[in-house]
Amino acid sequence: MAKGPVSTSSDDEMPFETQEPIAADERSFFGGRPQKPSAPNARTALPASLAGHEHYHGHRERLRDRFRELGDTALADYEILELLLFRLIPRRDTKPIAKALIERFGSLSGVFGAPAALLTEVKGVGEAVALDLKLISTVAHRTLKSELRSKQVLSSWSSVIQYCHAAMAHETREQFRILFLDKRNVLIADEVQGRGTVDHTPVYPREVVKRALELSATAMILVHNHPSGDPTPSRADIDMTKVIIDAAKALDITVHDHVIIGRDGHVSLKGLKLI
Repeated sequence: MAKGPVSTSSDDEMPFETQEPIAADERSFFGGRPQKPSAPNARTALPASLAGHEHYHGHRERLRDRFRELGDTALADYEILELLLFRLIPRRDTKPIAKALIERFGSLSGVFGAPAALLTEVKGVGEAVALDLKLISTVAHRTLKSELRSKQVLSSWSSVIQYCHAAMAHETREQFRILFLDKRNVLIADEVQGRGTVDHTPVYPREVVKRALELSATAMILVHNHPSGDPTPSRADIDMTKVIIDAAKALDITVHDHVIIGRDGHVSLKGLKLI
């Protein structure tokens, strides 16, 4: 059984180891006595706040109608995000904000996977909106995780990958995660055993096996992410996996696989016949 930490590392080319305030509030819409017009045609002019509201109100209704009648396939990713932002930012034009988020983070999943601090760097996204986006992301993760409960994980492999990708693909630091299974290969626990830097995570084989014994797990699936986006395993990834396999085997604990998650895909060490 290994005593010291084993770290994922990289080769020379690719390092791996393992609202702005709203200007007006509701009082500007309903409160106060109307003032005398200062120009002859001012009587027919809308206040600036109402004019802005009218500008995007019709757009919102049209977008909702398209979604209601045709479903999500009729909308682009930024339009889906727009629909959500209607609720979070009710009194602003959210189309440019949605487009800016997609442009900054590359995709819809990238937006929901981004740290809250980075979300607030996009103009129009304040702390409250960033928190709401992270809450929605958490609901999605929990939903995917619930799909794994009470199921034989090895027969629901696509659900495993979807869950791990949603949970880890857009993390800016490496995570080493373990799915602990019982003798029927049903999920007992899903735990992050270590968090590291952009290209390194310390992994302690002794602690991995110890935790499996505490949970009475008889099998494990190892998972870690590559923040660079490239899921190609390094030599250190392979060596670390073999050390854990040997340590677990001595206690009749099986390591089914080690999956590496990238932004646009994943790699299975077992699938590559590396373990």
